[in-house]
Amino acid sequence: MRLERRERAPGWLLLAAPAGALLFTLAVTSLLVAWAGAPVGRAYALLLDGGFGSRFAWTETLTRATPLILTGLAAALAFRARLFNIGGEGQLYAGALAAVAVGGLHGGTGFDAPAWLLVPGMMLAAAAVGALLLLGPALAKSRLGVDEVVTTLLLNFIVLLGVSALLDGAMKDPTAMGWPQSVAIQDALQLDKLIERSRVHSGLVGALVAALLLWALLGRSTLGFEIRAVGANPRAAAFAGMPVGAVQVKVALLSGALAGLAGAVEVAGRAGYVTLDMATGTGYSGIVIAMLAALHPLGVVAAAVFVAGLLVGADSMSRAVNVPTYIADVVVAVALIAVLVATMLTQYRLRR
Repeated sequence: MRLERRERAPGWLLLAAPAGALLFTLAVTSLLVAWAGAPVGRAYALLLDGGFGSRFAWTETLTRATPLILTGLAAALAFRARLFNIGGEGQLYAGALAAVAVGGLHGGTGFDAPAWLLVPGMMLAAAAVGALLLLGPALAKSRLGVDEVVTTLLLNFIVLLGVSALLDGAMKDPTAMGWPQSVAIQDALQLDKLIERSRVHSGLVGALVAALLLWALLGRSTLGFEIRAVGANPRAAAFAGMPVGAVQVKVALLSGALAGLAGAVEVAGRAGYVTLDMATGTGYSGIVIAMLAALHPLGVVAAAVFVAGLLVGADSMSRAVNVPTYIADVVVAVALIAVLVATMLTQYRLRR
């Protein structure tokens, strides 16, 4: 058996592939739910109802989706240029800490500046730190040929250990009774709530605007054309005269900035301070979301809401039928593999 590239995928296959991936995901995860001793139909109903079945469920899902949209955009943009940014987790936490450094209550008081100046300052600081974290691996790749997957992955551990040291040291909140957390940001710097009696904040609007801007950049600008060309075939792009290394450096700055912004938005919109479990796995989940969205910026929004709904709904399902919440992670992982295989089968066919 061998794989043969299709000249053109038929329309029915483009519709059947995602449907088949969904059915395969449900079939595999149903076995795990049944193995846990829970009724499969009721467990899935509770999962969907917990994530999308009420006003409260939707508000929690949208709150959870906000940083996922930004980390998903960061991964999607980088991957479009064949810059495999695995460091979204570290960039998010570094951005969160940079936001607290600008807007935090240090020594009981913060910087003596108005909120309209400090809020943009927090966001810019977070974006700059995230961009700089990815700039190093991008330069190492373009100048020295160093694999960015390794460098960005290792940077996650370095950053998280550095954040842990700062939370127990220079940036520790003296009023936290020994708990390792940063000082809180000033109350005036909290992002506005979009819906009363909910945690949905204006960071969601910012994430949606970022998705629209990235979609416009990739589809309607010269830089976007260069990014798509470099991602499709770097050697052909270089032969055509495109500065492949420079394009990847620009992408690194934008991708890292988006992941850093996710940290600032999470602090200013939801948490109020930095802890090591503030957004565990959000950077890595962005990679899954980007792949589920086929690296399309607008698809990232839908994929982020889907993943966030599963994660929120899993808590409700776990309480009702005693199924581990990790089932949601398995659903997301199996869905990713299934979608990747289905996408491959739309581009290739099996030949004997």
